[in-house]
Amino acid sequence: MSETLDRIAEVLESRKGAAPESSYVASLYHKGLNKILEKVGEESIETILAAKDAASTGDSTDLIYETADLWFHSLVMLAALGQHPQAVLDELDRRFGLSGHTEKAARSNS
Repeated sequence: MSETLDRIAEVLESRKGAAPESSYVASLYHKGLNKILEKVGEESIETILAAKDAASTGDSTDLIYETADLWFHSLVMLAALGQHPQAVLDELDRRFGLSGHTEKAARSNS
């Protein structure tokens, strides 16, 4: 998984200085953070709707597709803010083995 995220991060980084017409990602960077965040929000809603459909139909095809879109646009967001996906993986590793209730309480006390 980390290898795939590394490859995606490398491509996203290479698109930062590219002409907007050269790639979809370059066009998102050119439009700015608000457009990238709009895409993350849009993909979040589409993922939720696909999950509801999958629950009722038993077909997860659209759910997987929309989740991939959500993850991708989240990676673009992270890259736009100078973050690498490894930072998210590190945070997930940190939380592994912690009770979700304990972890949430620790955040509330910070």
